[in-house]
Order: sequence, then C-alpha cells, then structure tokens
Amino acid sequence: MKGQYNTKNKELLLQYLKETAGRHVTVQDICDHFKSHGNAIGTTTVYRQLERFVDEGIVNKYLLDGSSAAYFEYVDHDHCGEEPCFHCKCEKCGKLIHLHCEEMEAIQNHIMAHHGFKLDSVKTVFYGICEDCG
Repeated sequence: MKGQYNTKNKELLLQYLKETAGRHVTVQDICDHFKSHGNAIGTTTVYRQLERFVDEGIVNKYLLDGSSAAYFEYVDHDHCGEEPCFHCKCEKCGKLIHLHCEEMEAIQNHIMAHHGFKLDSVKTVFYGICEDCG
C-alpha cells in the first residue's frame, strides 16, 4: 500500500464530510459543492479518497440498489455507529433517512426470534414517499 499523505483536497473533503455529518451525499453532490465554491476537485480524486475513508472506518458507504449512485456519510459515532441503523428512501426525491428507534430494534429482534433471520440494518431500506414530497 502506498504511503498515506495529507493533501489539500483530502482535508477539504474531510471537512465537508464532517459538516454534513448525518446526511448522505453522493460523489456528484461533493463535486458540485466544491465546484460551486470555486475549488473543483476531480471525480476520480473524490472516489479514491472516499474509498480510503471507508477503509479507515470514518465514512460509511451505502449501495441501496443497482440503479442509484452510492451514498457516503461521515461517521461521527452519533449516527450509524455500532447500533442498528435502518433507512428510508424517498422514491420521488431520493432522500435517505436514518431510522434510530426502539421500534426498529424490536422488529429486528422479532424477526430473529420468531423467524430465525438476522436483518442487515445497514442494507435494509424501506421505500416510500417522504413528508416533503407527500
């Protein structure tokens, strides 16, 4: 593995991800943000650095289906850390919403206890319409 080094783009990207903690962003969202602020970062650079952050455990990567772009999220351990974290995805606007609640844990426990099936909470997505689009 090549040596790790800090670059301006790496630091800018990490700062942006920290500022958007709790939100899911795509590579396109990131590139658009930097371009609009006069600091364009190449798509390949963003992909490469995000994959490093995923490998380091400071960013989660979500692949929800075969047709959507990957979503990335900074992990500040107040969101989707060790505890189960299910998601809702709006079929109109694409918004991804975290579900952290006892009811979801109860459903997960029920499915395991009564059906012998363990849900992968990171990959479990409920599709529907968010309140903004509804």
